[in-house]
Amino acid sequence: MAAFGAYTAAWTTVVRMRGRPLPDRPVPWDVALTAVATFRLSRLLSKASVTSPLRAPFTTFHGSQGPAELHEEARDEDGKETVGELVTCPFCMSVWVVSSLTAGQLLWPRATRTAMGALAALAGADALQLTYSALVDRTTGE
Repeated sequence: MAAFGAYTAAWTTVVRMRGRPLPDRPVPWDVALTAVATFRLSRLLSKASVTSPLRAPFTTFHGSQGPAELHEEARDEDGKETVGELVTCPFCMSVWVVSSLTAGQLLWPRATRTAMGALAALAGADALQLTYSALVDRTTGE
């Protein structure tokens, strides 16, 4: 909690130093885009096989878990368990991701929205891949 507080305080300080105004209210499109991007990036960081080397120092591999996702558990070693819990939990990771994306929207709105659009497209592509696989399985009886 202290690390997240320090992280958030650092972003807040940078936003204030740059004099960026806060919006009066969130734009619904930005909320939806942020939600989808947060979902996809959180799962990418916490479950994807391609990012397992980033989690490896803090986790132990236990097998596959869904398409292109892994089941890993936090190491019981001192100092690694807390980080391991964070990096294997998409719900925990999403708090950090949404904070980063929100700060990014305030500091670098065009670049951040571009990245969020790419993550949203990836989430859509994943949904299409899973739908396609389910339809193939259903029609071929496998």
